[in-house]
Amino acid sequence: MSLNPLIDSRDVRFVLFEVLEADKLSQYEKFSAFDRDTYEATLDLAEELAVEQLYPANAEADKTEAKYDPQTKTVTIPEGYKSAMNLYREAGFSGLGNNPEWGGTGMPEVICRAIMDYFSAAAVAFITYDTLKGGASRLIENFGSEELKKTYLEKMVSGQWGGTMCLTEPGAGSDVGALKTKAVKQPDGTYLLTGQKIFITAGDNDMYENIIHPVLARIEGDPPGTPGISIFIVPKYHVNPDGSLGERNDIITSGIEHKMGIKGSATCSLSLGDNGKCVGWLLGQERQGMKIMFQMMNEARLDVANQASGCSSAAYMHSVTYAKNRIQGSDPATKGSPALIIKHPDVKRMLLWMKAQVEAMRMLTLVAAYSRDLSHVEQGEKAKEAQALVDFLIPLCKAGNSDLAWLITSEAMNVYGGYGYCSEYPVEQFARDCKILSIYEGTNGIQSLTLTMRNLLMNPEMFNYSVFKKRIAETIEKAEGIVDERYVAAVRDGVAQMDATVKKLAELRDQKKMLDILAIATPLQNAMRILAHAWMHLWSLTISVLKLKEIAGDIAGEKVTSMVKDNAEAAYYYGRILSARFYLGSEFKHYPGYLDYITSGEQAVVEAFDEIFTGALPQ
Repeated sequence: MSLNPLIDSRDVRFVLFEVLEADKLSQYEKFSAFDRDTYEATLDLAEELAVEQLYPANAEADKTEAKYDPQTKTVTIPEGYKSAMNLYREAGFSGLGNNPEWGGTGMPEVICRAIMDYFSAAAVAFITYDTLKGGASRLIENFGSEELKKTYLEKMVSGQWGGTMCLTEPGAGSDVGALKTKAVKQPDGTYLLTGQKIFITAGDNDMYENIIHPVLARIEGDPPGTPGISIFIVPKYHVNPDGSLGERNDIITSGIEHKMGIKGSATCSLSLGDNGKCVGWLLGQERQGMKIMFQMMNEARLDVANQASGCSSAAYMHSVTYAKNRIQGSDPATKGSPALIIKHPDVKRMLLWMKAQVEAMRMLTLVAAYSRDLSHVEQGEKAKEAQALVDFLIPLCKAGNSDLAWLITSEAMNVYGGYGYCSEYPVEQFARDCKILSIYEGTNGIQSLTLTMRNLLMNPEMFNYSVFKKRIAETIEKAEGIVDERYVAAVRDGVAQMDATVKKLAELRDQKKMLDILAIATPLQNAMRILAHAWMHLWSLTISVLKLKEIAGDIAGEKVTSMVKDNAEAAYYYGRILSARFYLGSEFKHYPGYLDYITSGEQAVVEAFDEIFTGALPQ
């Protein structure tokens, strides 16, 4: 297995098969058709397609961009993406996680998300088309009538037709309840929709024959706010009874955004019902729109976590390659000259910091995906706990990964020096592409509020948090006697410190000091993510220590140093040990500072009023 410039494939296998033992999912009927060989072959194929086809197309797409023709009101996608999508479909990746009943493969989500890491690393903009289509198809599968399923699912799962998520409107932004799109019921049971939607990823393109839009709207006469929202399926083209495409529906692309990054992804504005003929079909029940859409939103948030993990991995891998080849200055250890920059301690620190973050991001995202698989195949309390862990980890994965992606791509540019800022090198595109990840599919501020309120303070039992702590406790128990006690103690103490912090927040809740709580939601999310990553590193450290001992017999001294240089497996495990030690022994030292921030009682944010912020719009 060779390294590629995007993803450490050895690390993907480590998480999947040594940490999570995902191949054992075959014991459940739902996944009984799969085995380790099948997963390995699929991963290899994804890697080949990502590296050889999609990655080269991504640089071209960044330059040519998605283009809108105001005369025909159509969107054109970069040619490289079209050819890559054809190969993607032919290889079966379009329906990898979908139900076999509709032509999907039905693989476990944890495998699908490991594969998505490859495609996200190769081209974040490209993968948005398939993830939106996949999410829309699963909405129809879970909530659609039999007629809707038969009409749309097979061609969506195959990748012949695309899909979107139509929530955002002008002026409403993240306040979905303020939407103005209206639906009027017709005698035949369909609805006529009128309104505007903006920031619609993959909203129009010439890559799919048809595009199926799940659209949030309010049925005429229904109450304001989110309780009055319903959701509708609105196709770009109507579908004839024989499955062929009919006339164009009254949903028109009015423009696309010109963005800092992901330029190959068409971010569209859509106009519904300009001619009074935009027909939609109700999905699920009336006034259940937000409840239904939350399924897709939570999937999309893990999609973003994947995108951030993949983009970060690509930036890290490129910076490692550059540091191993760039000669600059003298070797600090020998005073010899010249030296590769990877010999410089500060460069090593930057690389080790990126390595530790990328490994934790990937592992936590796959733990969330694996837990979702378990929630579908287990019963009773096991299924309940698995779902609770998913709900708790989603905001940490989405917000944590996307915040870190911006920092990691920036650090990768620092490794390159001035060259990293130049477009002839790829890391500056990784930085531009990843910035959107902290904003779309629910800003990271919203993720922080979800964690703070829904997972903690609005749930008196804090069940999700209890399951999170239970899993950490299980890791601590396994680590004892194997891992150096100082690393075990750091995580054990970290949980106790978080418990004390959450207790203080509960006291603020009881005192109805909601502004104080809202002011520290983001620092709390950051602290919880740091704790979650410490958990990941303690878990991986326990396994890596045992594995290296099997190979080397000892993990210190000249013997292991010599073996690491000659044995790829020893080098991998020793690298994992060092990144875990770096995180637990150095990076985790920042954690108490976040907790002090949260519990300090400082009122500056709460007391701040509009006029203290300088700057005014010109009159």
